[in-house]
Amino acid sequence: MNYTDLLRSSAQETGNCTCMGLDPQMAMLPGTGSGRARLNQFFGTLFKRMRQTGTIPATFKPNIGYWSILDHPREGDFSGSEALVDVLDMLETFFPGVPVILDSKRGDIARSSGNYAKEAFDCWKADAVTVAPYMGGDSVGPFVSFGQEKGVYVLCRTSNPGGKDLQNLTVEGVPLYLVVADKIRQWKAGAVVGATHMGELKDIARYFADQPVPLLVPGVGSQGGSAPEVMAALREVGYDITLVRINSSSGLTHPWKSAPVPEDWVDQCLGALRKLTGETAV
Repeated sequence: MNYTDLLRSSAQETGNCTCMGLDPQMAMLPGTGSGRARLNQFFGTLFKRMRQTGTIPATFKPNIGYWSILDHPREGDFSGSEALVDVLDMLETFFPGVPVILDSKRGDIARSSGNYAKEAFDCWKADAVTVAPYMGGDSVGPFVSFGQEKGVYVLCRTSNPGGKDLQNLTVEGVPLYLVVADKIRQWKAGAVVGATHMGELKDIARYFADQPVPLLVPGVGSQGGSAPEVMAALREVGYDITLVRINSSSGLTHPWKSAPVPEDWVDQCLGALRKLTGETAV
């Protein structure tokens, strides 16, 4: 099954186009101590309840930086990476057929870029990866060379405030994000487009409306983006809803935002996830 078919299948099976970001912040999680055991207990408990209640998103997206920061390689401690392995194994067990995007935003050239692609697809066995386009086609090429069975999301118009510093510059009268969008079409890749810039999102979605270009839309929740507004905009321009994934991370895994962790933390996570999957129903 190629990646676009996998996206459509998971959207139809789950009934939504939610992407659940897995970006753990230890201070916000229940339990004591640190490292692999605590993360396993948290995600194991949460995933089990999600499975039992049928509260299942259409995609998962771990940001590798939240996991690797827990490693201390010079001391022989790889507990963060080991915990990510455990979580990926849990996802395969609890949610078969739901794709995993490794959010690593890699980008280099030649063999270095090829190594990053192998890291994502061969080492971590992710279904898709996020990639930075600044170094051009020979940087993105090693990722897309893995074929249509893997997904590549290229940063196009990101959700962060500083994204405008470069992405909104004009190139021969055209915004740079649309120049990148055209390259994404040529590369047969997907695009990362933030929910915090609705005008740009509609421009890009309209550009891709007649072709199967997957969209990954961060910025919903604490960053200020609105899932219902994104869905309405995509439908307005005729974009295929089954190919979009609207992401929320901390708003789903620790919606309480600060310590102390509430006793009903599982219910709060499930409530936040249920709300988003309802807002992104296909």
